[in-house]
Amino acid sequence: MTALTISTASLKNPPKNVKCPSYDRSTLTEGILHIGVGAFHRSHQALYLDDLIESHGVKDWAIYGVGIMPQDEAMNNALNSQNCLYTLIERSGDNSSARIIGSLTHYVFGHRDPEAVFAKMADPQIKIVTLTATEGGYCFHQGTGELDLTNSGIQNDLKNPLKPQTIFGYLAEGLNRRRKAGIVPFTALSCDNLQGNGHVLRKTLLAFCAQKDKELAAWIEKNVSFPNCMVDRITPATTDAEREFVRSTYNLDDAFPVVSEPFRQWVIEDDFSNGRPPLEKVGVQFTSDVAPYEKMKIRLLNASHSAMGYLGYLIGYRYIYEIAQAAEFTDYLRDLMDVEVTPLVGDVPGVNLCDYKRTLMERFSNAVIKDQALRICMDGSAKMPKFVLPSIVEQLERKGPIRRLTLCVASWMRFLTGKDEQGADIPLVDPMADRLRAVAENSGPNPRPLLELTDIFGDLGQSQRFAQELELLLKSLYEKGARETLEFCKKTAER
Repeated sequence: MTALTISTASLKNPPKNVKCPSYDRSTLTEGILHIGVGAFHRSHQALYLDDLIESHGVKDWAIYGVGIMPQDEAMNNALNSQNCLYTLIERSGDNSSARIIGSLTHYVFGHRDPEAVFAKMADPQIKIVTLTATEGGYCFHQGTGELDLTNSGIQNDLKNPLKPQTIFGYLAEGLNRRRKAGIVPFTALSCDNLQGNGHVLRKTLLAFCAQKDKELAAWIEKNVSFPNCMVDRITPATTDAEREFVRSTYNLDDAFPVVSEPFRQWVIEDDFSNGRPPLEKVGVQFTSDVAPYEKMKIRLLNASHSAMGYLGYLIGYRYIYEIAQAAEFTDYLRDLMDVEVTPLVGDVPGVNLCDYKRTLMERFSNAVIKDQALRICMDGSAKMPKFVLPSIVEQLERKGPIRRLTLCVASWMRFLTGKDEQGADIPLVDPMADRLRAVAENSGPNPRPLLELTDIFGDLGQSQRFAQELELLLKSLYEKGARETLEFCKKTAER
């Protein structure tokens, strides 16, 4: 049987086991512009909006999608060939469900046509601009939090404002056009894994605009809202395996489906400058303080992911579920969360942390979500200072245990050499890849040269206790290997 190609026409007679939008997409109005339409956005934010339109008839908050990076061309081609429709598959165990998402109504490749993005940002109907730019997309020094004005993309955007390469160039131009036209500004909502992501976006955008136009910076500071939010859903990158699964299981030909776990969560600070959709109707939690939820998720989920990714890859695992299911990792991950991180998290309103951690391990162990360890290992220079190092800093202040967290840092440093224990190449995807690899290769088991990178470690590199722990574990990784070092850590770490 020939698979059905996804398009508006296919919604008229879809496969019986696929849920489709029952609403008329031609009646929707785009109220949100989203930059960074990857797998996560399509499994998370777009799904919530699809639920809102489907269940409550809210039609003025559809999504106008934007890709600004050269690699977004594949997404542009796929979505525009499918009328911006795509399949979302939720999988757990032997169970799976499929639905076609209709809340994304346009997609423009801003890398090729930035003017189209500027014009849409200036449209009064756009009330919110959301972003999934990844941790590295905010172009700031990880150790200080200050915008990196030497970044090549930032330099380009200051010199060539109509041909930007970063989120800042687009946001600044879009907001400036609204300012000049007397249009109420949109809310800028970061949906990235950064604690205080709204604060980070506000600080970095204002720093960028201060270099470009001080009057614009002052207007943004006075008028634009930057809510913090916490997002959570494990969503691997799409591969040919997912395309074939959709084709063979649901008889759908989809160039860019997305597969995710069933779990999802979105907590947003209720601070919007130009209105917002009533997402509380579909399970989004609005609050006056996102910080406890952000800290819980980043310190427990994201830090544990990093601990699994680097060490697991060095041992020889390639998927997160393999690492989570491996007996050698069970005690290590449990104690990392229970002993070294949980005492720092504090109370989280409405959340039982014991249940949360148990659910995390179940989610990590979901074997049908083929989440690659290498995906978790991407952009470590941006993730490590946000997910892992803050807990080490706090434990040092408390004179508490740090060995399990430090093993994660040591594993990352060993990973940076670009060679595994068998001498095979490790794909190193990081905005600082060349610089980090050079330092790691030259310093080997000595972590001190990497610790001197203050744009990553800040003042933490000056801690003698941390440096000594790191030397012990990194030397063991080089001399004894990842598996034996893991066993040593489990036996000797404080409880």
